Amino acid sequence: MPLARSMSITSLSGMEEWDEEFDLEDAVLFEIAWEVANKVGGIYTVIQTKARLTVEEWGENYFLVGPYVESNVRTQVELIEPTNPALKRTIDKMNSSGCKVYFGRWLIEGSPYVVLIDVAFTAWSLDKWKTELWNNFSIGVPWFDREANDAVLFGFLTAWLLGEFAAQCEEPPHILAHFHEWLAGLGLALCRQRLLPVATIFTTHATLLGRYLCAGSVDFYNNLANFNVDKEAGDRQIYHRYCLERTAARCAHVFTTVSQITAVEAEHLLKRKPDIITPNGLNVKKFSAMHEFQNLHAQSKNRIQEFVRGHFYGHLDFNLDKCLFLFIAGRYEFSNKGADIFLEALARLNYLLRVNHSDVTVVAFFIMPARTNNFNVETLKGQAVRKQLWDTAHTVKERFGKKLYESLLIGQLPDVSKMLDKEDFTMMKRAIFATQRQCQPPICTHNMLEDSTDPILTCIRRIGLFNSSADRVKVIFHPEFLSSTSPLLPMDYEEFVRGCHLGVFPSYYEPWGYTPAECTVMGIPSISTNLSGFGCFMEEHIADPSAYGIYILDRRYRGVDESCNQLTSYLFQFCQQSRRARIIQRNRTERLSDLLDWRYLGRYYISARHMALAKAFPDTFFYQPHDSETAQGFRYPRPASVPPSPALSRHSSPHHSEAEDEDDRYDEDEEAEKDRLNIRQPLALPTKKVALFLFRHCISYCNPNTSTASLG
Repeated sequence: MPLARSMSITSLSGMEEWDEEFDLEDAVLFEIAWEVANKVGGIYTVIQTKARLTVEEWGENYFLVGPYVESNVRTQVELIEPTNPALKRTIDKMNSSGCKVYFGRWLIEGSPYVVLIDVAFTAWSLDKWKTELWNNFSIGVPWFDREANDAVLFGFLTAWLLGEFAAQCEEPPHILAHFHEWLAGLGLALCRQRLLPVATIFTTHATLLGRYLCAGSVDFYNNLANFNVDKEAGDRQIYHRYCLERTAARCAHVFTTVSQITAVEAEHLLKRKPDIITPNGLNVKKFSAMHEFQNLHAQSKNRIQEFVRGHFYGHLDFNLDKCLFLFIAGRYEFSNKGADIFLEALARLNYLLRVNHSDVTVVAFFIMPARTNNFNVETLKGQAVRKQLWDTAHTVKERFGKKLYESLLIGQLPDVSKMLDKEDFTMMKRAIFATQRQCQPPICTHNMLEDSTDPILTCIRRIGLFNSSADRVKVIFHPEFLSSTSPLLPMDYEEFVRGCHLGVFPSYYEPWGYTPAECTVMGIPSISTNLSGFGCFMEEHIADPSAYGIYILDRRYRGVDESCNQLTSYLFQFCQQSRRARIIQRNRTERLSDLLDWRYLGRYYISARHMALAKAFPDTFFYQPHDSETAQGFRYPRPASVPPSPALSRHSSPHHSEAEDEDDRYDEDEEAEKDRLNIRQPLALPTKKVALFLFRHCISYCNPNTSTASLG
């Protein structure tokens, strides 16, 4: 089915109201992914955050299927007996046939049921299943590709599970199976090849070949139509993986992807246009008072400032109250994630801040896990020195306070010259001498295993950002995931993001982009690109994204140098904002979080399930696509207090006063109320019910001239 405009990401307000209730006791949903209770990447976040809404929709008839990983099961899953009789018989039959299948509850929001399959236990069947894969699909998997071998085992086992479940059901079941990514895709192809009574959906969150091509520094988006996909996949030794992904996409009843930019990519590389775009959402928790998230920002910022005080001890010659914290986070893909262009822009920003004699200092964090062997000794020493200074200051303060208290008790004003004795001065001098440092503050917080060839460190050496006193831009590379138990920066990721001022994600390849979405939900402005799903989504829904703290960098129609100049301009403009302007902008950014709530975006998954059930079971389910002319998208208007174009309308003088920035037209409550009118109320789903155009014996409801087959 062609991708209708009404099903695109631009039609959020055009989606119909899912307010009808239908009985789905005889329909069962299996959602299958390698990242069920197994964190590998972003798909884990998609499934984890969406689970609560799906449980509300399907109730006891919703099951997640993933691999059994013992270390994860111990901490995330409560193993129980299957609640569904047919599923219990299925699992018992598979276990008696040489498999190991477990059932339990995933301990996340919604507590969904999970079926976990131990793929290693059935490795003895790998050669037999590879032979069957070759005979039926002409796909050969090399012995040395362990990930592809796991995909073969997982695919055959999930197809076995679905087929056995269908056989164990007393009445003909209506099974819906939703497969995520190529690692689970083989199970879908086997369901279709074996003619199982299963409606299938395949979602690709990023194409395999697209990720490899972009990592190879090719002009990807301008040459999509020109790639010889078979040759390109073969040259990169992923042809078998590519075939598994393409087979799943072509065999599925419904094919979906996460963004419009990825839909274009999938159409050219997988040779099928997605039926529906299913954007990724988050579980948004709104605060009862607007100032609460601002308070959380201030608290987290203070903790980052403490780390910075230790990291730059001996060179803390900048005002932390005028210091802005920027960050980039994600997989360590230097070019795909835009770390290259971010570093180049930071070097140009450093020059602009210096020549304009700005008193603003920028500290840019790179949170990208890489190969290390331990913490950097100099970095740990910095935090120890900071703590020692803090302890010294508290000791002197207590002694000073005691003397002040005793002086006031006898009714005398204290003699300030006698409040600190020689011992106090000696203690403070020793603490000051301990802060002396002969070297520059370190760039990297850890000892890198490949220091000489590391892309970030190599680029920093080239552009010369060494955290010197003259630099207005400082760089800290933290090659490890953040953790609240770290002895260096004891903060979890969410707390760290809340404490920063701006997230910078100038990605060249980003099918969706959870990092800027998480920033938006927490009220932190961000920079993304028109090559990311998130950037395209926001660009289509907001008339002036930058006014809401969403800066969209053009990397599709501009060269690298032009994009770098645009990014530098965004960063410099952000540095020129007053504190009040940043607070107003954070308020606006946080209000956009409704756009990213699963309560809104979950309706696209509902629509995909509509379509799949109608195609697989046309005599029972009916789905009527929207008329694209009747469902128009919507756009958040420019905030009332923002002047008309040019967008920022800055003063002609570069040194305008703080008073000039005080915009008396801004009214937070009035703006928030207007924005609330631009988005519909969240989707409300009754438990165990799903809003489907469902009917029994659909002939009585259809146009007599329309066949039931054509309705699918």
